Amino acid sequence: MTAELQAPARSLGSWTVGVVGIAGLIAIIAGVYASPEALVVVGIVIAVAVGIGWPHFLRIPAKKTLAAVIALPGAGAAIAAALVPAPGYLDWTPGFVALGMMAVFVVQLIRGTGQAQRLESTLGCCAGVLLSCLGAGWIAGSRFNGVREMLLVAAISAAVALLAGLIRWPDSIVAPLGVVLAGLAGPLAGLVLSDIAVLPAAIFGVVVGAVLASFRRLATLRGAPLNILAALGMGLAPVSAVGSLAYFIDKLLIY
Repeated sequence: MTAELQAPARSLGSWTVGVVGIAGLIAIIAGVYASPEALVVVGIVIAVAVGIGWPHFLRIPAKKTLAAVIALPGAGAAIAAALVPAPGYLDWTPGFVALGMMAVFVVQLIRGTGQAQRLESTLGCCAGVLLSCLGAGWIAGSRFNGVREMLLVAAISAAVALLAGLIRWPDSIVAPLGVVLAGLAGPLAGLVLSDIAVLPAAIFGVVVGAVLASFRRLATLRGAPLNILAALGMGLAPVSAVGSLAYFIDKLLIY
């Protein structure tokens, strides 16, 4: 048995993931309305938190090294999204993703042959690098057209999906419920807060709901209690991913 399973007193319920995700969304929106610098700081903090927590969620060896490998590309992508000239806000993001994935492979090579969970570490950490870097989309979205309400609508849709995920019902019920509620929350928030068209806002809400429902299923399939670091990574990873979703849907469907 692993140390995590041997210490149930330090284990947290899955509801903690949703609470952490909502707290991350609140911090992002506060950064959006505060200043560009504040949003960059929030983006870096989320990337670092995902980096630290994701290896704990995967329950893989070499957690500290892999945490750095996941966190640093995400922080770099966030800084680049704030500094590069328009309109290529995310031009550097694929480069940081590639560097992070190469670093994951280097770490596994250094560990040597015959080490435990090499395949899980490689695939899972590559996914973690991608999720960490996708958080740069929040910064890109805030710079794209200056319409902060679009990011607020994105955050509300994500928060509704996360709140639906807190319901202790089977995934077969909660998943479609979260998708429907997020799909309704998007256009409702758009109508109240801005002049965003109903159809793009509804499409965005459905997509966000589906993404967050898949992460809830991933947490369910883990089959073990979460410690605080695992909950931190799992709660903020989908929030990070929603940033790039918001940016691209905003760019393709709305403006």
